[in-house]
Amino acid sequence: MGASGLVRIGVAGWDYPDWSGLVYPHGAGRGFDRLGWLARFVDTVEINATFYRPCTAKVAATWVRRVAHARGFRFAAKAHRSWTHDAADTFDVAPTLEGLTPLREAGLLGALLVQFPQSFHRSEGAQERIGRILDRVEGWPVVLEFRHASWDDDFAAAWVRDRGAAWCVVDQPQIGRSTAAPTARVTSRLAYFRLHGRNAGNWFREDAGRDARYDYLYSEEELGPLADAAAAMAVRAAEVYVIQNNHFRGQAVVNALQMKQRLQGVRPVAPGSLAAAYPELAAIAAPEPGRLI
Repeated sequence: MGASGLVRIGVAGWDYPDWSGLVYPHGAGRGFDRLGWLARFVDTVEINATFYRPCTAKVAATWVRRVAHARGFRFAAKAHRSWTHDAADTFDVAPTLEGLTPLREAGLLGALLVQFPQSFHRSEGAQERIGRILDRVEGWPVVLEFRHASWDDDFAAAWVRDRGAAWCVVDQPQIGRSTAAPTARVTSRLAYFRLHGRNAGNWFREDAGRDARYDYLYSEEELGPLADAAAAMAVRAAEVYVIQNNHFRGQAVVNALQMKQRLQGVRPVAPGSLAAAYPELAAIAAPEPGRLI
């Protein structure tokens, strides 16, 4: 499948205990570099930890070193939750930006994801809040993620385009009329596509843990239209990030490798233990033995 823009395909996060023996080799100890290993198989990793606590510049500098072997690799990173989830409009962007500066200076920060919750509906006040955020992060590669359907129209996208931000296309469980559909919108040279899975039964269930909510493996039939949407975005953007967030038991990596085969026309390399666990990879990926690094 051809595409004019550069398509980077990867996953959200890398520090999942349930990836041991699947994404990461059997017997990998505490000193094993999970990030460095993962960067051998995907083009990008979205940093989730910064949503909960801004990283320090010292930690970000170690991330730069750990992916030095991965040619063309880029990070995306989440803005701190205070920007989007706190009721008070008193958020401080400085800790997030200061912590991510080493990635930016190394040319490795492809996107800064500002993720709003399902409860964030479109309104004049909501747009004013976004405007204040964008005023404070001018010059950074900002991506706005909306999950509520009230944002899912061309007028909202035009406003985001006018503000110079990128639009995050979201694939998520379609529950009633409240969740936004994955419309392939592009509002800047940067485009972003997050695939959360379609686990409708657990998506809004209060007692569902993180693993249960994101326990989903896209089928080949489901991936086809999503890959088509990403390719359409690449025609209109210079760079597209496709991020799999259905992380439980390495399913995000499985689907990311399938997307690489579809969108980049390559036979991707897969961790050997993952290929053994998921027969879906047999036809499209070359398994690599679980050699520790």
